[in-house]
Amino acid sequence: MTEHSTPEQRNAEGPTPPQDADGPLRGRVALVAGATRGAGRATAVELGRAGATVYATGRTTRRHVSEVGRATETIEETAELVTAAGGTGIAVPTDHLDPAQVEATVARIEREQGRLDVLVNDIWGGDHLIGWGRPMWEHDLRDGLRALRLGVETHLVTSHYAIPLLIRQPGGLVVEVTDGTAEYNRRYREPLYYDLAKSAPLRIARGLARELPAHGATAVVVTPGWLRSEAMLDTHFKVTEDGWREGTRQNPDFAVSETPRYLARGLAALAADPERARFNGRSLSSASLAREYGVTDTDGSQPDAWAYLLDLHAHEEAGEEAGPRPDPEEYR
Repeated sequence: MTEHSTPEQRNAEGPTPPQDADGPLRGRVALVAGATRGAGRATAVELGRAGATVYATGRTTRRHVSEVGRATETIEETAELVTAAGGTGIAVPTDHLDPAQVEATVARIEREQGRLDVLVNDIWGGDHLIGWGRPMWEHDLRDGLRALRLGVETHLVTSHYAIPLLIRQPGGLVVEVTDGTAEYNRRYREPLYYDLAKSAPLRIARGLARELPAHGATAVVVTPGWLRSEAMLDTHFKVTEDGWREGTRQNPDFAVSETPRYLARGLAALAADPERARFNGRSLSSASLAREYGVTDTDGSQPDAWAYLLDLHAHEEAGEEAGPRPDPEEYR
């Protein structure tokens, strides 16, 4: 244990799970950076369901709440869900803006496992800093720069320390998580700070895709669609997952939304695919992964929010001659 480790880092071991020798990721080790909630949590759980040992990192623990302010989701709970799913979940409190903490987390993985097979950079936590609808010069500068640090710098710091361990043996996978496909993000994702934060992972994955193949590793960037995250449900729409369709009364487009498990199932299938290098450098969505691997969302559907949004924008730009507005139900 390095001098930078905290008591929580030293005492966050998960219980030993039941062993499933047939799990496609049994014996593999993953670091899911930003596993507190949403797609990060779901990805950690699905990797565990496939048998992986998953180190779940984030800032919100049962003793400390991050600036996001959601005390009900913790990395300890994520690790417990990983273990309950059949993997080994290990919670490691980590602020990914602190290089010393990230270095200590990777050192712990090296010491305890001797390898790293999958790195998922799903670090964000910056929505509360975005001044929606404001031009750049009216946006709070401190908030905007903090959002960029959370959405870009964290990914770079984590990759800097984790990739040397990941490339010790061939077959490693680096997953950058963002909001929007490469095709969709050609559009301006206003405001400017959000656009920059969500465009950067696309470029990071593209760069790593040039550097990693020489070491037998693969880099991709992925995005969920309209994610029914915890905050989207209880804060924005004030509905539960069981009653999520009530949200379509507020916004009919919500019909094309998806659970965090949809992307997570596709990522677990990608991580288990021995031919995943064919996707090196690609921008993938929950929908494209679902089509590739035959996975579905929890209700059996395969929603494609980005295809819907592209068609919706094309319809709006075409004006009155475009005919009927696209129906989100047809993209499920």
